[in-house]
Amino acid sequence: MGLFDAIGIAGTGLTAERIRMDVTAENLANADTTKGANGQPYQRQEVVLQQAGASDFGGALTSAIHQGAGSQQAGGVEVSGIVSDSTPDQQVYDPGSPEADAKGYVKLPNISTVTEMTDLISESQSYQSDVTAMQTAKSMFTSTLGLLK
Repeated sequence: MGLFDAIGIAGTGLTAERIRMDVTAENLANADTTKGANGQPYQRQEVVLQQAGASDFGGALTSAIHQGAGSQQAGGVEVSGIVSDSTPDQQVYDPGSPEADAKGYVKLPNISTVTEMTDLISESQSYQSDVTAMQTAKSMFTSTLGLLK
């Protein structure tokens, strides 16, 4: 593992958490959107993350055994995609709404503001953890360079 790999790995975490926060903010902003471009209620979006670098743990372990621990590629995390949540839409009885169907029900997005706010708190804490990891690595590098004086 190289000298700056820790900062690189934490940087991939920062990028992934920023994207997760952006998607969560978009979900919150569209929590009351009853008609999107396709005429249907907005669908909640979720970010799918995957390990960057090695394809799986077994592959990383095999390469470490055969090539030595020092030659391992730095990992991290990356966004593999943003997918729609398959949870069904909410139906609220509101016969006075212009969006109501013949029975008086309005289809609302499958978004729970409580869930989204909880996700946002978790994403914010993960982001802060990555910042702390970067600061710790920087402090270690500074101390190491101080020893070389």
